[in-house]
Order: sequence, then C-alpha cells, then structure tokens
Amino acid sequence: MRRIVSVLLVLSICLTMFVGCSGDKEDKVPADFGTYGSDLARAIAKDCPYRKAYSTQEKLAGTKIKDELTELGYDVQVQPFTGADGGTSNNYVAIYNGSGFYSKNNDTGEYIPTERYVVIGAHYDTKYSKEELDQYNAEQREAAGDDYTDYSYDGINDNASGIGALLTCAKEIKNYNNIGFNVIFVAFGASGDDFAGANAFWNALTPDVRSKLEVMFCIDSIYAGDKIYASSGYNSLQPGRKYAMRRKLYQSYDIAYENSLLSINGFNLLYNESRISTDLNGDGQNDIYCEVSANKSDYLPFDNALIPVVFFDSFDYNFKTIEEMHDTKNLDLQDFDGMIRGTFLDSTETLDSILVTEESDLLTTRINNVAFVILGTCTKGSDSALTYTQYMEALEQDKEADNT
Repeated sequence: MRRIVSVLLVLSICLTMFVGCSGDKEDKVPADFGTYGSDLARAIAKDCPYRKAYSTQEKLAGTKIKDELTELGYDVQVQPFTGADGGTSNNYVAIYNGSGFYSKNNDTGEYIPTERYVVIGAHYDTKYSKEELDQYNAEQREAAGDDYTDYSYDGINDNASGIGALLTCAKEIKNYNNIGFNVIFVAFGASGDDFAGANAFWNALTPDVRSKLEVMFCIDSIYAGDKIYASSGYNSLQPGRKYAMRRKLYQSYDIAYENSLLSINGFNLLYNESRISTDLNGDGQNDIYCEVSANKSDYLPFDNALIPVVFFDSFDYNFKTIEEMHDTKNLDLQDFDGMIRGTFLDSTETLDSILVTEESDLLTTRINNVAFVILGTCTKGSDSALTYTQYMEALEQDKEADNT
C-alpha cells in the first residue's frame, strides 16, 4: 500500500508540473505578468522625474527605454525629430514580426500571403521641469507660510504608467504563438509639444505600412484615475464609420469579458457612456458622447488619418456635464479639482501612499491587465485578412464546394 501511495504521489507531482509548464494560457491566471511593468514605471519616474519634452531627463528616460527594449531582444530603431521651436527628441521603435495573414484575390480566387500591422504606443515625457515645480512650491509656500508642504512630482501616472504597459506588451508578446500582426512598439518623445513624437512617427511611416495598419493602441495615464476606460477615436463619430472604426474597441472589451478580468483580477474595463448630446468633433452636428475620450493623446495623428484607435486611460465620466469631468473623486486627491495628470499630484510618493495597499498594487494591476487586453485583442486576427487557421478552413471549404 505504501508503494502504491508513493507511486500515486509521484504521478500527481509530475502531472502538476506538466500542467504548470504546458504553456496553455487557459491554465493560467490571466494577466499574471508579475511586477515587471510597474517596477519599470516606478524606476523611470524615480530616475527621470522631470522629463519634460526636449529636456536632458527626457533624453535619459528615452535611453533607458531603448536599453530595456534591447534587453528584451529587439533591434531598436531610434527616430530623431525636431520640434517647431528647435527642440530635439527621439521616438524609440521596435517591431515584432507576426505569423502573417492571407487575403483572397478576387480575380484569380487564390489566397495570397499578406501583412497587417498594429501600432502600440505610449509617450514617455512629462509636463513639468524641476524649475517649474520649484517655482510653484516657492510661490505657494510664500502665500501659505509654515502650513505649506512642498509637492513632489515625477509623472508616474502621465506617463510612466503607459510606458510600463507598453514594455509589458513587448515582453509578453513572445509568449503568444497566435499573433499574425507585425506589431510596432513605439515610445513617443515630446508628446507635450502637441504630440510631436506621434506626428513624426506617422509622417515617417511608408505608404505600404499605412495601407496595412489595422489599429493603433494608445496607452496614457492609466494609474491615478478612478476607472480604466477604452475609447475609440473621433473618426468613429463620422456617419457610416462607427462600427468599422470601433471593431477593435469592441474586441478589447470581449477580451476583458471572456477572461473574467473583473471577477479574477478586480480589473474593470469601461466605456465612456455619459451619453451627453454635444458636438464632439466640430462638424456642426451633435454627437452622443459615448465610447470616445475627453482626453487627447498620441492617437490623434492616426485618428485624423482614419485609422481605428483604441485608447486606454484612467478617468471618471460619471458627471452631468463634460466640464465637470476629471480624473478622480478620491477625497485625498482633490488639490487640483480632481485632476492628477498635468498637476503636481502626479507623484509616486503621493499616489502610492493612497492607491497601494497590502492587498493590492493598483499600478501593477492596471499595467498588466491593459497589456493583457491589448495582446488578446491582437490574437483576434484581422478584419480584412485570414489567419493561417482561417486560411486552411477556407481552403477546405473551397475544396468541398468544388467537389459538389
């Protein structure tokens, strides 16, 4: 009996090891990516807190991102650009080559291998310099006297958090074997200068890549707001474009729902459903304020070019008017009327003391789950081409049709 029990125990251990190492994503907790992304975000915020567009610290942060992508095994392209006022910055670009797709030639009926592209982007600069922070603190201290406590600042929310999610995507995509897209990861510089980095990147894309670009995922300020939203671009408001421009948005929500991210990870991905009637895109016609964002970011050049967009950010839309909307209702974060991004409350010291508990690290949860949703959406395939599996099924269907 003792020998039988020992054999069963060994078999049980072997089976557990086999299941644990099977590589089947369905056997694992979704978005179980560890603290890689949040550690990276906090390190960038700590080491380069005043990375305002075109500053020395922005360049240092960019170099750190480049080194991290290189460490992950990517051949990183440095894309320099110059702002309108002569400042210089860089985008950092890395490409993951997917398995490709197949499209049918309507003239010959043949299936032709084709490429489709996805861009995943986040900016790495911040709003303020150290001089601006010091000046603000000095002015407030003079007005308030001894009762004033200096603000710290490091842009952990806007946008070290987005960079953490971007690099988590770049790291974890190599564990997926069913992504057909060529995925372009890009860390944008000088977003604070009217999205100069994103514009430079878009302008440098070849006509061929532009024509094969399926969607742009943009990640910005996902830590401090009350809720995480995914939104489409303003191009989806144009008559007749809504569903074509929002398919990837809806697939992103499918990933969150299908994997029970709310019940398993406490991560709730929301639509903006304020449903206010107003002219959102300046065309003179009222729109229903739904599934688009109040916040502009590096998705704008793509949105303007009628590329579908999925934009992830944290905010709170639960207000009666657009003017009232802001990042958070948290009573401990109301120094700037509920706004965090673009204010001196955007500080690791401040936010971690309020949003991190013994039970939960909100930054880690949001970075990992946003990355999981983006990568999962990529596995949904293309809206205009067939994956290899779909291609083989189509061949079989064509063969059966010929036989009949």
